[in-house]
Amino acid sequence: MANTYTQFNIHIVFSVKGRENLITNKFRDRLHQYLSGILKNSGQYPLAVNGDKDHVHLFFELNPKTSISNLISIIKSNSTKWINENRFVLGRFSWQEGYGGFSYSRSQRDAVINYITKQELHHRKRTFREEYLELLEKFSIKFKGEYVFEFYE
Repeated sequence: MANTYTQFNIHIVFSVKGRENLITNKFRDRLHQYLSGILKNSGQYPLAVNGDKDHVHLFFELNPKTSISNLISIIKSNSTKWINENRFVLGRFSWQEGYGGFSYSRSQRDAVINYITKQELHHRKRTFREEYLELLEKFSIKFKGEYVFEFYE
């Protein structure tokens, strides 16, 4: 569309089904590259992709023609298929249903990129549960405990 100018900085978080620690060092970097590729191929501009053994963070500029929920569905289904076809885990891999989605201004981008790229260090001090619930609270997102990711500590 002519004369349309946007900058939507979106942070998405989702986890492995059952919060299992299945994203091992064996393929973690390749997974993050694969997820970045899905974003690019879907017309998005990846800014940072990283995570830990049981979850991922995606930070990207959203193309205004894109539905976030459709994009996440594509990302999850394609990456699940890729993980299973390459047999990176024993048994069947899948992501949990749902995701957390947060938006940031341009002035916050560097801080969010830094936060996402340092996930392994970050999770030496805090659990994913603590991190995720803090994000929901920081953004004043009302939630019901039964609909938040399954957490197993």
